[in-house]
Amino acid sequence: MKLKSCVAAIISIFGTGLASQPAQAGWDFVRSVEFIGMDAPASAEEKADIYTKAKVKYTFPFGWSKTYDLKYHQLMATTDVIQGSVVGGLFDVNNSALTDADGQMASDAPDGTSLIDIPGMRSTHPFRFNALALVTQFEYRELPPDDGSSSGSFWSKLPATMGLARLDQNRWTGALDVVDYEHVSFSDVYGGWIHCGSTMSSWNTHIGSEEYEPDAKTREGLDKASGSDDATDIASFSQYYFGDPAAANPYHYGLVPEVTVNRRGEASVVKHYATGRFAREMQEMASDDRTAIGGDDGKNTGLFMFVADKRRDLSAGTIYAAKLTQTSAANGGSFDLQWIKLGHASDEEIKALVDGGIKFSDMFEVSNTDPGDASFSKVATYMGTEWLKLKPGMEKAAAFLETRRYAALLGATTEFSKMEYIAFNPKDRKFYLVISRVEAGMADTSGEIQVARNDGGMILEMSTAPGIKDTNGETIDSRFAGTNLVSIPELVGGWNGGVKDAEGNQCSQDKLCGPDNLRYVDSIRTLFIGEDTSRRNNNYVWAFNIDTRKLSRILSVPMNAEATGLTVAPGYGGHAYIMSNFQHPGEGGTLSNYLGADREQVLDQINSKWGNRKKAAIGYIGTEWGALPAFD
Repeated sequence: MKLKSCVAAIISIFGTGLASQPAQAGWDFVRSVEFIGMDAPASAEEKADIYTKAKVKYTFPFGWSKTYDLKYHQLMATTDVIQGSVVGGLFDVNNSALTDADGQMASDAPDGTSLIDIPGMRSTHPFRFNALALVTQFEYRELPPDDGSSSGSFWSKLPATMGLARLDQNRWTGALDVVDYEHVSFSDVYGGWIHCGSTMSSWNTHIGSEEYEPDAKTREGLDKASGSDDATDIASFSQYYFGDPAAANPYHYGLVPEVTVNRRGEASVVKHYATGRFAREMQEMASDDRTAIGGDDGKNTGLFMFVADKRRDLSAGTIYAAKLTQTSAANGGSFDLQWIKLGHASDEEIKALVDGGIKFSDMFEVSNTDPGDASFSKVATYMGTEWLKLKPGMEKAAAFLETRRYAALLGATTEFSKMEYIAFNPKDRKFYLVISRVEAGMADTSGEIQVARNDGGMILEMSTAPGIKDTNGETIDSRFAGTNLVSIPELVGGWNGGVKDAEGNQCSQDKLCGPDNLRYVDSIRTLFIGEDTSRRNNNYVWAFNIDTRKLSRILSVPMNAEATGLTVAPGYGGHAYIMSNFQHPGEGGTLSNYLGADREQVLDQINSKWGNRKKAAIGYIGTEWGALPAFD
């Protein structure tokens, strides 16, 4: 006790950088952490920038506390050149750079990020620095190529990419510096497709995503269904990646890529087929390292659970789809859950089907209008309204390659909208699920979900339990099967029903609007939330303490940009990091929704700061000198 008191006294005298040192000794030093929020951006410069004016208060034993000013540290930006490599640079199947008149094309959309401590990796100066690896996935490129003929949004038209940076971590301040950067090759796994959210596994790998799986039905020439939300362009992707618009097989995309980094700083990739194929924003695992909940983005989507056969191994397991029973419509709703078993398989089994040439029409008979045949079932999903009939012996193929369609066919609920990130709270045994916008099938007057429309979205919490039986009466082999979903009232979006304020905002500045990214840190009982909405001009990152219920704005990103890449490293060498990126600043190039008198100033600032919208930042929230003191 005397030793801790002495250390506290020393820190109070010498300040700042010393505050993180006790955590390096492994002491239980921090009692609580409170985030003190900042105002919404006011000036044109603030509206065009990524910045924080928030604070964080650490309370230590004996009631002593210290408050730190937060600061955003940019590590790198897309189009930067590091050791000869372009950050976010795009490549074809031969690992040759894709180029236009500006040189190598780069993504303007950094997204899911993992900061990884790799045992045995060496820094540039081991006495002064620790070595860390940073895997960043890039979702897409919004801007068209500068080739004289392309225009409009290039979302899904170009291959996605991932990058690996090696960082030096200052042992004393925790400050991070990029030492080198290189792209992560996807040549052996048919290229990368719309890499959106991610999480870092407990076994130190980067678990990525491939969002908005391309419709295999239309890829083989069948007509798109009415109400389809699929707007991807696999032919363009295939032309740029393979040099042939017909080469890409849609069943190689919409999967879970897992990236492993070795001590030499080399990255390898596998794609998991056993986890199913849907518009996965990301998936999050429970503390058993077997049970994963997957978010299905878009309109009329499902909620899926994967239970791996073995801990820390995603190569084989069982997929379930949720069926909801609504118990309340208040504050975004409450629902009881049942789980429908879709099937069990391994990566090897499903990949063999894909490599063998299986097509949508091998699995289903389909009609886009009522065929008047009772052997067909009507389903409404992300791919539209269809009448489906499963062909004999195709259960396993359909479960893992057409996961959402097959789930709907078996009676699962496919009415969710814009389901994004997932987080897990191990102490309370709860998952948290983000709904970025409550719309479409969630907000109509039919079906299993009937709640009020809210373009500001909401966050739901899912309780879990062991011994839960599926709809066949079989016990699910997991201690973390979901039992119910309940909205969190303080995290229901502040949408004003379409009414705009003087600057064009349709959401309150002091409530969530379009939550997307989500991370939970158990040691400080805090959810971190990043936004993606066009209903407010600027998107923010928030901290929400689940015990005090305090919501604090801690970061603002440039106007029309999305806050992405949110992840938290609570304790590396006594230092904590809130990683946060943004993508596509000034999306659209006109700020057309913004009604403020300084619109041209804001747009000029965005173009000036962010390379005519080609640059997007990758970095972290820390203190003025570097990292935050450790959270754990």
